[in-house]
Amino acid sequence: MKKAIRGALPFALAMIPIAAVGGWFTGSYAFASYTEETQALILEQMGTLGALCAAAALESAVLAFVCALVGHMLSSAVGLMRPLRPQAEKVKKALPATVICGVILALDRWTFGRWLPQVGAIYADGLLTSRLDNWLASILYGGVVEELMLRLFLMSLLALILWKLLFGERSRDRIPPVVFSFANVISALLFAAGHLPTTVSMFGGLTALVVVRCFLLNGVLGLAFGWLYRRLGIQYAMLGHAGAHLISKLIWLL
Repeated sequence: MKKAIRGALPFALAMIPIAAVGGWFTGSYAFASYTEETQALILEQMGTLGALCAAAALESAVLAFVCALVGHMLSSAVGLMRPLRPQAEKVKKALPATVICGVILALDRWTFGRWLPQVGAIYADGLLTSRLDNWLASILYGGVVEELMLRLFLMSLLALILWKLLFGERSRDRIPPVVFSFANVISALLFAAGHLPTTVSMFGGLTALVVVRCFLLNGVLGLAFGWLYRRLGIQYAMLGHAGAHLISKLIWLL
């Protein structure tokens, strides 16, 4: 146990500043997206925007540290932890999935943005491309913190549980590939389902089209990032997630 912690600790510590910066800009962008009435209530409680961003940064850093530390150990236990040093060959393998995910994300503007007025309004105000804090929040929080939570921690934990429950007696040394497939699907679905409360508040309720959008943008892309994690390593899932956000924003700008 101590050896596993010592192996995971440098990685977890390295994630803290990245997550803190991502959390700070996530708080900044979230504040900018609220109505003036909501902003006033937040400032009444927090005092200043800086205090809000600092709280978001702290929360993000703690969450990333815990998920990175425990996730590293879980990932090692199920054989998914790869050497963290980047490899050009693996980067090339991750690029096609990254580009496809970026294009799918970008198409939201011209598909659901036309079919759902609330979505269209998001793109009409230009906040998704005009604010630097949104770019940094998407790349650092989405690309790093969410991958630590959903792939490194959650997907690894699900794989370990499924392996022990379903194949523990028959497969002690090698985890069947189907275990990772199920873990990937479940983690992606849970991530998408976790967006439903925010989706309800945004749309005032759920319709078939709203639910499809929620699970398409969060669940289907999550499957792709899980595939990158399983095949190449967590750093390439991060690359895919961050890259998808970057590509989609560049497409919107162009």
